[in-house]
Amino acid sequence: MDILEILKVIVYGLVEGYTEWLPISSTGHLILVEELIPLSQPESFMTVFRVVIQLGAILAVVVMFWNKLWPFFMVGKRSFMEDDEEAVGPVGVRISTLALWIKIVIACLPAAIVGIPLDDFLDEHLYNAFVVALMLIVYGVIFIWIERRNEGVSFPVDRLSRIDIRTALYIGLFQCLSLIPGTSRSGATIIGAMLLGCSRPVAAEFSFFLGIPVMFGASLLKILKHGLAFNGQQWIILLLGMAVSFVVALYAVKFLMEYVRKNNFAVFGYYRIVLGAIVLIYFGVRAIAGI
Repeated sequence: MDILEILKVIVYGLVEGYTEWLPISSTGHLILVEELIPLSQPESFMTVFRVVIQLGAILAVVVMFWNKLWPFFMVGKRSFMEDDEEAVGPVGVRISTLALWIKIVIACLPAAIVGIPLDDFLDEHLYNAFVVALMLIVYGVIFIWIERRNEGVSFPVDRLSRIDIRTALYIGLFQCLSLIPGTSRSGATIIGAMLLGCSRPVAAEFSFFLGIPVMFGASLLKILKHGLAFNGQQWIILLLGMAVSFVVALYAVKFLMEYVRKNNFAVFGYYRIVLGAIVLIYFGVRAIAGI
């Protein structure tokens, strides 16, 4: 593998790491990167790479929120949530963490039910510049509308523990919208959560957690379908892209959580509209020119 290919993979990882958790569609960015600096790999590999590179960003969330996501601890050791423990033999269990995982699983069911049987169809018919650009613009407008609608509003769901089962399921239904490329998985779930009364930090955090099983499942599905025949070089490309996106996502997640505590999502809406217009213009000119 030559140095140019390595540099390209690093760029892909940088873009993925920065955009996966921001509600601006990592797919929209990667489709531009792929057009401008394509990897020298067959489409069968790229189909997997586009999904699996996201695992690095997912692992960043697991690392950053480990204390909130891991429900077990050794009894007798001080817990960060001592008022919410239940001893089970030598191991304690945080009830609120188990409840959170139940809500995460329930919220992930709609996307799994819809996405698994439609996986090939979505890749074949919807992964194109026009669909991505359209979704970027549409959801950009929705973000701006929601933030104007929510000016001065006090959100009733201001903590993760206040998300009930029904709300989690409804957020999961919104997540199904992200099966359309360009929507942004975090964008769809954040919009849904805010419409259902969740504060911006709660919506962002719950969106992070929903991404863990969804992206692990999507990556496993792609690897089982296409990845078993990859050569050593292609596995190195996958691992390098994941590693870069992991490191960058650590900073992106921290930035987003700090940002939404003091600001709203409107700026991301404007950004999506501009990016969508760029994608439309770029690929429109190419189509007219017959390139």
